[in-house]
Amino acid sequence: MSDILKQIMHPASQKNDPEGNLLEIGPWSASEAEERAQTLGLEMTDDHWDVVLFLRDYYRGRGEHADAREIMEALEEEFAADGGRKWLYRLFPGGPVMQSSQIAGIPLPPRTVNPAFGNVH
Repeated sequence: MSDILKQIMHPASQKNDPEGNLLEIGPWSASEAEERAQTLGLEMTDDHWDVVLFLRDYYRGRGEHADAREIMEALEEEFAADGGRKWLYRLFPGGPVMQSSQIAGIPLPPRTVNPAFGNVH
């Protein structure tokens, strides 16, 4: 069945708009984000919120199809004036894409955790 027929016959089952953007990410709240951040050992500041909210907007428009590298590049570009990659890693020492995705309540993008990268411990 074509996508247009699926949309006509079952509009509630569509999770994307005609351009492919997500209609809804899922239930999420600021208090839930604060709890997730706390479990990751982070205290949310205005800077953290800027990143998390940018990431949720990015995910709505492209994130479902973006891998970790693309999202990191988008974050670096958006926050270049604040310090780019170094600034993002100061905010999210466990990985800007991984930790901000967890706090933002979105699925981890493909290739977020790559065992080939090793770890620093």
